Amino acid sequence: MTEITTSPSPQDVFQPFRLDNKVAILTGASSGLGHRFAQILTAAGATVVVGARRADKLEQLVSDLGRGLAHPCDIAASGSPETLVGATLDAYGQIDIVVNNAGISRVVPAIDDTIEGFRHELNVDLVAPYEVARHVARWMIENKRHGSIINIGSVLGNGGGGRLKTPGYAAAKGGLHNLTRELASQWARKGIRVNAIAPGWFETEMNSGMFDSDEGRNYITSNTPMGRPGQLQELDGAMLFLASDASSYVTGHTLFVDGGWTAI
Repeated sequence: MTEITTSPSPQDVFQPFRLDNKVAILTGASSGLGHRFAQILTAAGATVVVGARRADKLEQLVSDLGRGLAHPCDIAASGSPETLVGATLDAYGQIDIVVNNAGISRVVPAIDDTIEGFRHELNVDLVAPYEVARHVARWMIENKRHGSIINIGSVLGNGGGGRLKTPGYAAAKGGLHNLTRELASQWARKGIRVNAIAPGWFETEMNSGMFDSDEGRNYITSNTPMGRPGQLQELDGAMLFLASDASSYVTGHTLFVDGGWTAI
């Protein structure tokens, strides 16, 4: 006879989503998705170290949050990821969550691109997240700490941009999705989960050009099954799920939040 085991009755179904006493590193936090992610992680109980190039915006963000640390940096600069990790450990003595959100995007036909521009885009969107993840994972493994690493990918990491002409961005995000799987497989037995969120079209500073024109908005709405772009708060659940113990048995996964963009 097969033995049936039961889980404890849930007392608070929302408790696994809490991030109390957790410390998170968040790159690309000065605007857009990163700004929202900082608010959500803090609201769930985490203390967030925010990194980006614009110091004034970071300082204002930390002031608004009421706690946390602003760490101005160019995450793609040599030594910057290691310095960010070191500053976090100096300030709080632990790292539990990483959100690799910093990124750039260029619209340029491949035949008109420069190899320098292409390399720079891969450096920001792929190499820098790898470096941050490696430094954090090394510390977690040495100190026997479990944690969650979340890479912010894109629907363009799952297919070409077509008329958008984004060779560097598509290549970097495709690489980031597969890097997520690779790192997850390497570090799973160490208690480090690595997942990705792949947003569809959300209006941010980086892609404002698409939303400023009728042609761009029509492209988004006509190719999204839900017929509209996303709202920033529609990423909150995905972020909290992957950052928290609610996803304790999830690793190597890319969660698409795209209104059905990749379903067709």
